[in-house]
Amino acid sequence: MKIMKKTIIDNINDAIERFPNHDALTWLDESPLTYRELGEKYQEVANLLKEQGIRYGDKVAILSENSPNWGISYLAIVSMGAIVVPILTEFQENEIHHILRHAEAKAIFVSNKLFPKFETLFGAGKEIIAIDIEDYHIINPSSSLSKIKAMLLDRRDSMLDKTGIIGEIAGFKNKQIDENHTAVIIYTSGTTGQSKGVMLTHKNLITNIQACYKVQPMDHKDRLISILPLPHTYECTLGFLFPLMHNSTITYLRRPPTASVLLPALTKVQPTIMLTVPLIMEKIFKNKIHPTLTSSTIMRFLYSIPTIRKVLHKVAGKKLYKSFGGHLKFYGIGGAKIASDVEKFLQDSNFPYSIGYGLTETSPLVAGAPPATTRFRSTGPVVFNLQYKLINTNPKTGEGEIVVKGDSVMKGYYKDENATKAVFTEDGYFKTGDLGQLKRGYLYIKGRLKNVIVGSSGENIYPEEIESIINENEFVVESLVLEQDSKLLAKIHLNYDYIDQIHGAHSLSEAKLKREITKILDTIKSDVNSKVSSFSKISKVQEQIEPFEKTPTMKVKRYLYR
Repeated sequence: MKIMKKTIIDNINDAIERFPNHDALTWLDESPLTYRELGEKYQEVANLLKEQGIRYGDKVAILSENSPNWGISYLAIVSMGAIVVPILTEFQENEIHHILRHAEAKAIFVSNKLFPKFETLFGAGKEIIAIDIEDYHIINPSSSLSKIKAMLLDRRDSMLDKTGIIGEIAGFKNKQIDENHTAVIIYTSGTTGQSKGVMLTHKNLITNIQACYKVQPMDHKDRLISILPLPHTYECTLGFLFPLMHNSTITYLRRPPTASVLLPALTKVQPTIMLTVPLIMEKIFKNKIHPTLTSSTIMRFLYSIPTIRKVLHKVAGKKLYKSFGGHLKFYGIGGAKIASDVEKFLQDSNFPYSIGYGLTETSPLVAGAPPATTRFRSTGPVVFNLQYKLINTNPKTGEGEIVVKGDSVMKGYYKDENATKAVFTEDGYFKTGDLGQLKRGYLYIKGRLKNVIVGSSGENIYPEEIESIINENEFVVESLVLEQDSKLLAKIHLNYDYIDQIHGAHSLSEAKLKREITKILDTIKSDVNSKVSSFSKISKVQEQIEPFEKTPTMKVKRYLYR
């Protein structure tokens, strides 16, 4: 393993020196930015910040879609000892304003598309510098983004030290950036509705990148497509900082990664590494692969036979692998639990998938395994540089809350000592809030402690496990299990396209369609109840017409449905 330096920017500069002419960041089908150019660009932007009065320790926000300039802005901020405040694009206007006030942001990089979410705060007596992330012009408070902007002189020649690739930025050396200095404050998008500012240091992030490298090495031969939101720790650490520090190439898409956009991009880029959330592969399997494998009565019969189903999965998996460009060696899945039938397909087809587990507070990776050693339904072993244990363990099941300690665990919650104190044990372990089991060194996640439903006789009911069984049904897209009047209710969002394909729903009357859906829901209920313990049986099923509202990492916002 390569010995890494103590700060983010030292490691980035090291990568620039190693492969200055190698492609670093690029838009799909556009001219790439080389590592040399990346170094020049981030220094230009850092000088712009310095000219605007930004200093060591100041907070600078980024409100933008994924792009090469998002990364340039991030590196510019951390290079001068300032602190990045990345804001999820899905946050509402009031949430964004709260974050900017709470973080005491001095400046913000903002895209044209997202400027309206910020505009009402701008020029309202708040001292915040707004910078157009697309061309790095200062935005005039008295005008809208589309009007006149203050033009800046090109400073490139005066900024760069022509004696080497990496120049010194005048005045930035007055304070040495320490490895324990906060690099970023990330406001979480949790399923509970509460957003807290997680402080991660340079040491936190670099330690986690070392753990990631142990699970899956990267180098200058690797290519990635970025499809998850960069403000989230998962994508920022594993899909941005990690590959850049190891000279990989990252491609961004100008449009959302729908199938019509992503599939041609995969063919062109031929990525070797991808980071995703479960919903992406679940949609591919349920909308494309499964309907093909069960397209007729004969096919459905054959698919019901385990040995034949495995063969069919292998054939479909080879086609899927080719559609991903044919060079994929690591398909990372994180952020939530993947449906077990989808994972079974990936396992049967020898698709190079890996299930990881982590949290924003742990920078994020806690556990993971390379594709060759992935075990069904497990997130893999806890990474080598974290101490871990289970607390408040159930002696019958071996389940307990996962707690971890190590250099990748957060510094704390910004301006919230009470919340910080509440998530650490007396002996210094961070309480993840997740319940798990350990089997032969591999971690199995049972569910969130906050989501556990206590049965009438005191049994622990894990809604995520019941949802996983529900989601195996061919007619189900996603589900949510809740407690209602001391009983279990399952809200189910159905796959209406598949219902149409099997039952010809488009030709049915509204009354007949309603009866067909009721029959499907009743069948799902019976099937699930035959597979769960007596205290985990569903009492009622309910059709969820619209898809569940989700966080940016595609987790259902449970608090909205309680």
